[in-house]
Amino acid sequence: MTKQFAELGPLPLELGGRLPAVRLAYQTWGLPRRRSGRIVNAVLVLHALTGDAHVVGPAGPDQPTPGWWDGLIGPGLALDPDQVYVVAANVLGGCQGSTGPASTAPDGRPWGSRFPRITVRDQVAAEVRLADFLGLDRLVVIGGSMGGMRALEWLAGRPERVSAGLALATSAAASADQIGTQSTQIAAITADPAWRGGDYHAGPAPVGGLGVARRIAHLTYRSAGELDTRFGRSPQAGEDPYADGRFAVQSYLDHQAAKLVRRFDAGSYVCLTDAMNTHDLGRGRGGLAAVLTRLETPLIAGAISTDRLYPVRLMQEIAELAPGCEHFEVIESPYGHDGFLIEIDAVSALVRRTLARAGVSGQPVSC
Repeated sequence: MTKQFAELGPLPLELGGRLPAVRLAYQTWGLPRRRSGRIVNAVLVLHALTGDAHVVGPAGPDQPTPGWWDGLIGPGLALDPDQVYVVAANVLGGCQGSTGPASTAPDGRPWGSRFPRITVRDQVAAEVRLADFLGLDRLVVIGGSMGGMRALEWLAGRPERVSAGLALATSAAASADQIGTQSTQIAAITADPAWRGGDYHAGPAPVGGLGVARRIAHLTYRSAGELDTRFGRSPQAGEDPYADGRFAVQSYLDHQAAKLVRRFDAGSYVCLTDAMNTHDLGRGRGGLAAVLTRLETPLIAGAISTDRLYPVRLMQEIAELAPGCEHFEVIESPYGHDGFLIEIDAVSALVRRTLARAGVSGQPVSC
């Protein structure tokens, strides 16, 4: 589907200040179905750190990469456009058409270092504006990783707008381990001489620092067991790691870094990673346990068995405390955190369960 844009006006920010104008890029699949004048089949898919609005489909003129959750949306799939109206937006702070550090400020220059600090709650506030723009009174929210943070924030902050939610491979608050690894990624970018305090858009970008950040991140996205099985100590083909060459796993990480720096803005990476660091459902709501025990909206929760970035225990905490959590499942996968993107059959079953609970899929409600 073609990328579209919503101009959503000024947005006050949680930590102070405001953005004078916010634009979100979004895509849709399917058609809205109305009952008593209200759209009743809307699903909002929430992307992770380096995702965007292009959930599925090939690359195109306005989209440099293929969809990031292939197999989720399509005829006969979990999100069938004949049954549901699917919306996905590039998050506030992103770099694929939405307002972020690389976008143009009111003075005609890139925001750069002037882009204000934002939080997950600000991102959801912008998504609420998008829902209003599209006339969506209530919707199903589905997300993993950073998208799962926003799904939970929708349930905690705007429960009247959510009929059911699916949160995958995420947490109710950033842990010390997550803050540590994510802050290290930020440090890698800001230490690059090309960073220039975030005002690099007229010159060379800090691609070296961004590449290091991606290498660090990717190690947290995959499991140690998978890397050992897949690469072990094997050398990269044609290279000698004992004579200025690389091990195969090094080549793999180099490849992941090169792919990201071609399509992603370093300022957005810093902005969004910082937002994940400050993620805490309990902030200003009486603490984490208090807010979780008030989550009564139907919630399906999923964890990945080998996820070392968002360990199973973090999703288990949500499932045990949230009265609305009607199903918790640990998806067995060797792939670590990325399993929520790879194990599409297991994830699709959870999506179908969520839609059924919300009563928007034409399937019986049975959770």
